[in-house]
Amino acid sequence: MIDMNFLDSYNHTKNERLNSFKFALQEATLRKHKIFVETGTARGKKKFLFFLKKNWKDGMSTLLLSNYADNVRGHLYSCDIDEKNIHNAMKFTKKFKKSITFINDDSLNFLKNFQKKIDFLYLDSFDGYLPGASEHQLKEIKFAENKLHSNSLILLDDMNSKSNLSIDYMLERNFKILNKDSGQVLLSY
Repeated sequence: MIDMNFLDSYNHTKNERLNSFKFALQEATLRKHKIFVETGTARGKKKFLFFLKKNWKDGMSTLLLSNYADNVRGHLYSCDIDEKNIHNAMKFTKKFKKSITFINDDSLNFLKNFQKKIDFLYLDSFDGYLPGASEHQLKEIKFAENKLHSNSLILLDDMNSKSNLSIDYMLERNFKILNKDSGQVLLSY
């Protein structure tokens, strides 16, 4: 069993997503998950025009998930359409580089062509306030659905904005909500 104390290093006052990630990763531990897929790489933010710093308000998912994958000898596949976001995330995650593969692609194309079964799927590729975000996430679910298995976990970001269509679609297909917290929802069969 993995020592979840490593999550203490993510306990920042602005990290509103930490409790949701803790719950999801404890569940992933019970299910012995190894293959993690994330759409929307944690991009950090610029400080004083030059310095890149962690953006805790976004949860720093790529750093957290790659750290977890490294601890369980798993692997994270993180996809983002913006090469700059990937470059920034590589800086944050260099300690875990053997446990992460970055993919610079549209998330729909990436998920459609992904060849492995997905244990843990985290969908956060579109900011929830953008037009079309809900439709995009629903398409992501549809492309990933045949790569999921009965033990998979799906964590959706921006609940009550971009995840509404996805949640309805998944509930119609007998997925169950395991947790709702801080703008995220965790589902499984």
